[in-house]
Amino acid sequence: MALTKARLSGLVVVTTLAGYWLGTDRGGDFDGWRLAHTLLGTTLCAFGSAVFNQLIEIEPDARMARTASRPLPGRRIPATAAFMIGVVLSGWGVVHLVNMVNVEAAALAAATLITYLFIYTPLKQRSTINTLVGAVSGALPPVIGWAAAAGPETTALGFRWEWLNRAESWWLFALLFFWQLPHFLAINWMYRDDYRRAGFVMWSNDDESGALTSLLALIFSLCLVPVAVAPAVAGFAGWWVAVAGGVLTGWLLWLAVKFRRDRTRPSARRLFFATLAYLPIALIVVLAGSRQG
Repeated sequence: MALTKARLSGLVVVTTLAGYWLGTDRGGDFDGWRLAHTLLGTTLCAFGSAVFNQLIEIEPDARMARTASRPLPGRRIPATAAFMIGVVLSGWGVVHLVNMVNVEAAALAAATLITYLFIYTPLKQRSTINTLVGAVSGALPPVIGWAAAAGPETTALGFRWEWLNRAESWWLFALLFFWQLPHFLAINWMYRDDYRRAGFVMWSNDDESGALTSLLALIFSLCLVPVAVAPAVAGFAGWWVAVAGGVLTGWLLWLAVKFRRDRTRPSARRLFFATLAYLPIALIVVLAGSRQG
């Protein structure tokens, strides 16, 4: 459970489910078994990526107080065994999606693995841009769910770009992308000493006053305002969704402003917990207000 970061993978399950649900309401067809296969394949990929991430970061994790007790730096699991577990989980996840869901969902899952492991993870020790890259990989699971709702390809026309290139799909990606940034900025600032010890290059590393971190958190929270009203503007949800989304985002903005004014650990902590509540509520609001495709 610790090696696969099973609790964190719950976020992947929730967002993938939301993407699938929205897809079935916007022209896809609901199939309970396909949904189960989608969640299984995506979760296996998430588990595999967590294992490989910890393999790559054994030494940095050993230097961080909050990660030193993980199975690999704590030497409770051999690295060779972890590698094999990662291969089986990741490979099984992608192959399962190809065979039981569709090629679009499998391709997006593979893209998530590649982005997370081969771009984001190495960048963590080289450039602060790693947070933006990590947000890309974290924003793909709901799009995997959306792709799965299209069902299997039956006409041999190849990759269905037209299904992925729709307002709903881009909205799912944008919501997860911009939501992650204030979420992770709050974490980065609260644990900046740990990140420095590990050798990770983060925005908050030398920001003792919190001036930069709080400004970035406020900017990225502001980016959620157009995302909140986009479903109504694009026509795939009623206007009450824009009102509800605006109120919800206004609450998050208020906490981001408070963090900007009062750059303390309690303020960052409140913003962090607010982001945890924001995402599921935003998804529920849009799913409840989605107009039948």
